[in-house]
Amino acid sequence: MTYGYIRISTDKQTIDNQQYEIERFCSTNNLKIEQWIKETISGTKSPEKRLLGPLLAEVKAGDLIICSELSRLGRSLFMIMSILNHLMLRDVRIWTIKDNYRLGDNIQSKVLAFAFGLSAEIERELISQRTKEALARKRSEGMVLGRPSGKRNSRLKLSGLEQEITGLLDKQVSKSEIGRMYGVNRMTVDSFLKERKLH
Repeated sequence: MTYGYIRISTDKQTIDNQQYEIERFCSTNNLKIEQWIKETISGTKSPEKRLLGPLLAEVKAGDLIICSELSRLGRSLFMIMSILNHLMLRDVRIWTIKDNYRLGDNIQSKVLAFAFGLSAEIERELISQRTKEALARKRSEGMVLGRPSGKRNSRLKLSGLEQEITGLLDKQVSKSEIGRMYGVNRMTVDSFLKERKLH
């Protein structure tokens, strides 16, 4: 299956340019887009909150995704690397037109997949370490962390940490891992995000 993926950030932009680029590329290379995925959404949103999420879950070995450039997949390097690593581990090819990337079943892609996976693991570890250091610093400054005395609602543990938690989500840190960092469970994190209307 050959997919064409198009993403624009606002409704003031148009998908026409990207679609034209992809169609011209396919014509030149004797390819045909069998399914289009088009969406208007910020690249800072995680793939699960975009149409890209179901596509990543649906693709199979041998499939090909064509997009105009890698930046259409996401706004951060970490997010793009995570997506590419996911695709290459599933033997899905992804080609870009402007960047001229051809990621697929070759030794260069396998080396990249290893590098992407290693980088993602290091990034997650650094995020966890920075969070722990920040919490330790707050404790040393006398800030009381955890549930205030007499309060039952564990979501209070997360009060004031909205920006930090949003940053972690943007970097693809799971809700379960965030919960472990702050001493709460995943459902508490999920409830907190819904209550604060975050993500």
